[in-house]
Amino acid sequence: MAERRILQFCHCHYGPFADVARQYAVLFKDSPYKVTTVYLTDPPSDEVTALSASDEVIYLDYDGADVRGLKLDAMRRVREIIAGRDFALILAHRFKPIHISCWGTQLPVIGVHHAFGDYERLTHKLFARWFGKRLGLLGVSDAIRDDIRRGVPSWPADRIETLHNRIDVDAVRAEVLPRDAARELLGLPHDAFVVGNVGRLYPDKDQATLLRGFARALPELPGDALLAILGKGRLEASLRKLAGELGIAERVRFLGQVPNARRAFSAFDLFALSSDHEPFGMVLLEAMAARVPVLATDCGGAPEVVGDAGTLFPLGDAAALARGLVAGARMPAAEREAIVERGIERLYAHFSDEAAQRRFFALPMVRAVLGEPEWMR
Repeated sequence: MAERRILQFCHCHYGPFADVARQYAVLFKDSPYKVTTVYLTDPPSDEVTALSASDEVIYLDYDGADVRGLKLDAMRRVREIIAGRDFALILAHRFKPIHISCWGTQLPVIGVHHAFGDYERLTHKLFARWFGKRLGLLGVSDAIRDDIRRGVPSWPADRIETLHNRIDVDAVRAEVLPRDAARELLGLPHDAFVVGNVGRLYPDKDQATLLRGFARALPELPGDALLAILGKGRLEASLRKLAGELGIAERVRFLGQVPNARRAFSAFDLFALSSDHEPFGMVLLEAMAARVPVLATDCGGAPEVVGDAGTLFPLGDAAALARGLVAGARMPAAEREAIVERGIERLYAHFSDEAAQRRFFALPMVRAVLGEPEWMR
C-alpha cells in the first residue's frame, strides 16, 4: 500500500518562509502521513532542505518572471510530482501556489495566507468562488482571517479559519545568547538601556514613528539609553536623516542585517514593534522567547500575539509609544519578571508547534479531508 502523503507547496524559501515550511511539516510529526515540500521559486539549498523538516523537498527553481500569467508549466510539474503517489491534501502558501494547486490538480487544497489584501481583486474573489467546494483558507492571524472573510463574504466561516504562526519554543529559547554575549555580538555597551527593533527598513515597518517616539521619550529614559535597529531596506538613508533631524543620531544604532538575529534579542531591555498592520509579528514571539518585554502597535496580528504579556499603543502615535518606552524603562523588576513569565506561558499555550498541531487537526476543513486524528489520542 502506498504511503499517504501531504504536499506542501511554498512560493519561496527566502526570509522566514523556510521556517514557515517547517511549521507546517511538523504538524504531521508522529502521524501516518509523509510530507513532500515543494518550493516554486528560489534555488536548491541543503540548509533549506534541513530546515524544512520534511520527508522530501523538491525545488522547481523558477524565476519569479516564469510564474506570471497562466503558470501552465508549473501546473504540469506539480501534476508529475503527484502522479503515482497517494497525496491526501495540498497545503499551499500564498496565492500563486494556491492558484496552481487548484487549477492544476483535483486534490483538496488548504491555502495559507500570510498578508492582507489577497481577496480584494475581483479575479481572486471569482477564483475562490469557483473552487470553494475543495478549497479551505487559513490566515496566520485573526486579522488576516477577517480580511479574507470580508473578501469572500458568501463563504461559511468554517472554510476560512486561523492557524497562527508559531515557533519551536524550546529550540528558540535554547539558542538565545546570554545578555553580555548578545551585546558583544551586536557591538552594544554592556550597561546601557537598549530598546530593540528588528525588521526591514520599509514603510510598513514604520520605524519613523519609532524614532519620533524614542526622541520624545529620551529625556525620561536612562541617560545611556540607545535604540538599536536591526535590518536593511530602502528607507535606511531617510531614517538616518530623520534621526539627525530629531537630534538623536548618536543614540540610534543602525546595525544592518544580523544573521539569526533572534539569538541576540536578549541584548534588549525592551522590544518595540511599530509596524503598520503587521500580518502577524513573528519577531514578537522571538522577543518573548528571549524574555524581553514587548511594546507593539494595536493593529494587525500584534494584539493577538501580545495579549496580556506586553503593551500596545495606537498605530502611528509617537506620543503613546514614548509613554510606553518610559513605562518600560521604569518597570519594577518584579513586574518585569511577571510579564516575561506570562510571555513564556503564552508561547507554549498558543504559539508552539504542539498547540498548532492540536488546533490544526480540530479544524472542520481538515477533518473533512483527513478525518479524526486517532493517532493523536
